[in-house]
Amino acid sequence: MEMGIVRVLKERSKDIEQFKVILEDWIPKDASIVIAMEGSYVYCSASIAHVQHKIMEEVHRQSVAMQVLKNRVKTEILIDESIFGTPYYAIGYPVIIEQQEAALVIVLPSNYIPEKPEHYRFLTGKQEDDWTPIPIDQVTHIESLQKRNWFYANSEQYKTNVTLKELQLKLPEYFLRIHRSYIINIYFIKRISRDFASNFVVELKNGSLLPVSQSYINDLRKVLEF
Repeated sequence: MEMGIVRVLKERSKDIEQFKVILEDWIPKDASIVIAMEGSYVYCSASIAHVQHKIMEEVHRQSVAMQVLKNRVKTEILIDESIFGTPYYAIGYPVIIEQQEAALVIVLPSNYIPEKPEHYRFLTGKQEDDWTPIPIDQVTHIESLQKRNWFYANSEQYKTNVTLKELQLKLPEYFLRIHRSYIINIYFIKRISRDFASNFVVELKNGSLLPVSQSYINDLRKVLEF
C-alpha cells in the first residue's frame, strides 16, 4: 500500500498542487489543506496555526478525513483539542485522485465556525391566486414534483417558489431530507416500514407514504436512532 501511495504522489503531485492553487483563491490564509487516501495523509499544506500532519501518517479514526473516507460525503465538524492539541473547524470533501478515493480537508481555526442562517418561522404558499403564510411547525412535508415545489399543511397543498435545496439550508432541525424529491417534518412521522422490495417507506400521520432513497437512509437512521 505504501509503495502505491508514493507512486501516486510522484505521478500526481501536480494535480494535488492544483487543489491548493484553486483553494487558496477563496480560503483564509490561516487555513490548512490536507489530503488523505487509503487511511494515510498524502499531502499537507499547513498554516502556522495548525499542527502539520506528517506524510504517510495514519489518519486519526475520529478525524474529518476518516469520516469522509468512510462515508464518502461532505463532512463539517468542530474538533476539540483532544486530537491534535488545538481545537479546529474542518470541512472535508470526497475526491478522486489517480482513480482512488481520497479526502480533501480544509482545516480552519475554531473561530471560523460559520453562523447558521436563521430558520424559517413560516412558509408562504400559493393556492390559485391567493398567498397564505403557514407556521413552519404545521408543515408536514415538502415535495418537488414536475419541476415545481409544494408543501403540505393541515391537509392542504401549497405551491412555493423556494427550491428544496434552499429550503434545506433554513429549515429547523426537525425537518429531514429523505429523498431528492422529499423533505419531511419528523414530528409528523407515524411509522417507518419496508415495502415489498425491502426499501424504507415513511408513513406520515396524514396518510402520505413517502419513499426513502439509499442516499438518505443513513441520515434518517442517525437522527431517529434506529
